Amino acid sequence: MKQIAVVMVMLISIGITAQRHDGKSMRKGPNMDMSAEEMATLQTKRMTLALDLTEAQQDRIYDIHLENATFRKEKWNEIKALKESGKWEKPTSEERFEMENTRLDRQIAMQEKMKNILNEDQYETWKKFSNRKKSMHHGKKKMQERGRRG
Repeated sequence: MKQIAVVMVMLISIGITAQRHDGKSMRKGPNMDMSAEEMATLQTKRMTLALDLTEAQQDRIYDIHLENATFRKEKWNEIKALKESGKWEKPTSEERFEMENTRLDRQIAMQEKMKNILNEDQYETWKKFSNRKKSMHHGKKKMQERGRRG
């Protein structure tokens, strides 16, 4: 009888730990509990540490990060409101194309702005860093799609 109880407890604990953890933190967007100013400040400080930016560069990059953070926060709040009201629908292929096209246009504009602000060495380092960051996120996303957590 005692052995059966031990086996049952082990099976239940294995079953619980094997479940996907789609808790509250998984539904929240990255840093969306922060204000746009806080996100922009942190991003600028990270870049300052990585690229050894001057004060003038920091100010210009902060403005760019603030603009991007505000845009992301507005989009996130817009989608969140639609989902809560029940009016959100999965975008069609045309809408996804348009969203992706707009996103790529924003990235090209960001790249041009950075090219104007940073010197050549800083720009190359920034490019390597941003490409590596995107590829890491892509791999994590692929693993989540397959149901594994890293």
